[in-house]
Amino acid sequence: MRPSRRAPDELRAVSLERGIVKYAEGSCMVKFGDTHVLVTATLEERLPPWLKGQGRGWVTAEYGMLPRATLERTRREASAGKQNGRTVEIQRLIGRSLRATVDLEALGERQITVDCDVLQADGGTRTASITGAWVALADCIGWMKTRNMLKGNVLRDNVAAISCGIYNGTPVLDLDYAEDSEADTDANFVMTGDGRIIEVQGTAEKTPFSQDEFLALMALARKGVAQLVDLQKMAVA
Repeated sequence: MRPSRRAPDELRAVSLERGIVKYAEGSCMVKFGDTHVLVTATLEERLPPWLKGQGRGWVTAEYGMLPRATLERTRREASAGKQNGRTVEIQRLIGRSLRATVDLEALGERQITVDCDVLQADGGTRTASITGAWVALADCIGWMKTRNMLKGNVLRDNVAAISCGIYNGTPVLDLDYAEDSEADTDANFVMTGDGRIIEVQGTAEKTPFSQDEFLALMALARKGVAQLVDLQKMAVA
C-alpha cells in the first residue's frame, strides 16, 4: 500500500491554472498534489551573445525554491552567493526539455525565459515545473501571435514530465516525498505529446533494477505523461 493510498498507476491530483501573474507574457500555477510551482514566461528582445546574428531564438529556464517550500527553512541561494548543483541541473533540464519541441528559427531572434519558483515541495518539483512550464510557454507564444510577432508554428508538440519509482518492490507512478525518500529506484521521464522521449533520469537508490523493472516504469510514465498532456491541452484550449 502506498502512503497516499493511491493505486500504483495513479497520479496525484493535478491542476494547471493559467494567467496567474498579471505582468508576465505567460504564467501557470501547477500543482501535483502538495507540490506547487509558480511558472512565468518572459519574452525578451535580446539573445545570448553567442546566438546573435544566427536568425534563431532561444528558450531558457531558471529554477528555485522558496525558503519554506520544505519542512524546514532552506537558506536562500542568493545569500550563499551561488546556486547549488541541484538547482543548476534542474533548470538546465527544464530549458532543454522545452527547446526540444520549439522551432527556434520560427521564434526569431528573441529569448523566452521561463522561471519556475517552487512554493511548496512534496516530491516531483522538476516534473511539475516542466509540465507547467510548457503551459506558460504556450501562453507566451499565444501572446506573441495575437500581436503578429510570429509567422510560423513555434510549438511543435507538448512536453510533460513525470516521476516513477519502485517502492516496496512495486513500480509506482508520480512519487510524493514519502515514497521518493524510501524508494529502491526513482526515475524522471520527460516526453513529448506523441510519446517520444526527451530525457530519462533513473537511479537505483538501494537495489539495482532490472530491464523488466525499467520497462515497467517506462509504461507507467507513458500513461502518466499522456494524462498530463490531456490536461495541458484542456488548460490552453
